[in-house]
Amino acid sequence: MKRLIVLVALSFLGCKTQDVKPTESYSEQADSYVSFLASDKLEGRDSGSEGIHQAASYIEDHFRELKVKPFFETYRDSFKIREIDAYNVVGWLEGNHPELKKEVILIGAHYDHIGLRTKPIAGDSIGNGANDNATGTAGVMLLADYFAITKTNKRSLVFALFSGEEMGLRGSKHLSSRLKAQNMDLYTMINFEMIGVPLNDRDYAAFVSGYDLSNLADKMNEYAGKKLIGRSDVAVQYELFKRSDNYPFYLEFKVPCQTISSCDLSNYDFYHHVDDESNKQDYNHLSELIKSIAPVIETMSQTDSKEIQLKNE
Repeated sequence: MKRLIVLVALSFLGCKTQDVKPTESYSEQADSYVSFLASDKLEGRDSGSEGIHQAASYIEDHFRELKVKPFFETYRDSFKIREIDAYNVVGWLEGNHPELKKEVILIGAHYDHIGLRTKPIAGDSIGNGANDNATGTAGVMLLADYFAITKTNKRSLVFALFSGEEMGLRGSKHLSSRLKAQNMDLYTMINFEMIGVPLNDRDYAAFVSGYDLSNLADKMNEYAGKKLIGRSDVAVQYELFKRSDNYPFYLEFKVPCQTISSCDLSNYDFYHHVDDESNKQDYNHLSELIKSIAPVIETMSQTDSKEIQLKNE
């Protein structure tokens, strides 16, 4: 695993080494992450299940190997959903600037799914949740790989994987409230949701929910040097800004907290479906998207001032 992590970072950085094999790429690393999380063995990672416990342990082991520290006493941020014991997985990398490290960029995704609570088809009753949201979880893990190796972040980075999203954003509601009570200086929250398939007929790679709320898309495109992020009318129609884990952070902190996605429900037929499987994901697309976003978040972490702002502030 450690060798692959280093190779991922080298690929992000555009470095070459004689040890790099054509098959050992960040695309294959993303495939590995999603394939484990969306495997039948984990039975759809429903909150409170043995499958989500295995998923959490997998993410914790990944952070531990990267030397991404637990944000709290342990990686698990525990809470209750009625009688269910649930937990977010939260790690962090301290910034390398004496002042800017007091400010935080939170990078998140939900790692739970609906488990066996879906319509069986042809004897299959497991909602594997590959695109929703093993792909977003893989994106966060890849970004943790990148920054754990490069250590280029001046601001501190928190990597948060949420449980209970499929039960009403419960994990992100819990964590956002807890961090607000601790007076975290949150600069922005970037959430990843369903990034496993490309958009059709768009001139951008992904959209940001709440596009008109802030200058996040403009700044991301400026930092990327290309049109990377756009506006989805479908996302506006379905109010996706309020339907993912960015929203509780926006309500608590009133700073730009938005979701990056390449699936607005118009380009994927298997939302909450037993066929949302790992073999239906485009790992070249996923890895190229994260490869483009990594240096963008790097720039976000390094600017002298908080350039990303709400438009009504």
